Amino acid sequence: MNFQVELTSEVSDFILSLPVKFQAKIQRTIDLLCEFGYSLPEPHSKKIKSADKIYELRIKLGSDICRLFYFHWKGTIYVITSGYMKKTDKLDKREIEKAEKIKKIFKD
Repeated sequence: MNFQVELTSEVSDFILSLPVKFQAKIQRTIDLLCEFGYSLPEPHSKKIKSADKIYELRIKLGSDICRLFYFHWKGTIYVITSGYMKKTDKLDKREIEKAEKIKKIFKD
């Protein structure tokens, strides 16, 4: 089954601000989400325990780590809301809150 992935303008801008090699790695991970959807396993995707139905795409290139947040919207559509470069072991709560706010806009 093929899934459709939509990007918000915020995450598109974020991805375009990254080096080309990182953009390619992100595109590959998004392609995996398109192919596998809800069954995309770790290390590529993980449910965020502290958020309601928000997941993270996990991308690593060398020592750099990027997280993109997404949710299932309707049917076979996923929306990637936002992303950031991860600097610590913990997820940034502000980034998760931002993803939840964007998700709420889509759900309303």
